[in-house]
Amino acid sequence: MGKLKERWGISSNFQLIIIFIVFAITGSSSVYVAKPFLNLIGLHKESFSEPWWGNILYWTLRILMIFPFYQVLLVIYGWLFGQFKFFWSFEKKMLGRMGLGFLFK
Repeated sequence: MGKLKERWGISSNFQLIIIFIVFAITGSSSVYVAKPFLNLIGLHKESFSEPWWGNILYWTLRILMIFPFYQVLLVIYGWLFGQFKFFWSFEKKMLGRMGLGFLFK
C-alpha cells in the first residue's frame, strides 16, 4: 500500500479507501448506465441475430459505450467524494496515454 500511496501522492489510508470506493462505484455505475442507453438508441441484443458474430458485435459496442460513461462518472464521483483533484489528474494522464490528450489543451 505504501508504494501505491507514494505513486499516487496520497498521504492517508482513508484517502486511499475513498479512491478505491470511487473506482468501484464508477465501474458499477457505468455498466448500469450503458445498457439503458444502448436500448434508447435501438441497439438491443436481439437485434444482432448472428449466433456468434452478433454476440461479439453487441458486446464490443456495449464495452465501447461503457468507456465514455466511465470517464465522465469517474470525475463526477471523484468530485462528490472530495477527490476531484486526484481524479482529474488521473483522467488527464489516462486519456493522454491513449492518445486523447489533445482534449485537455
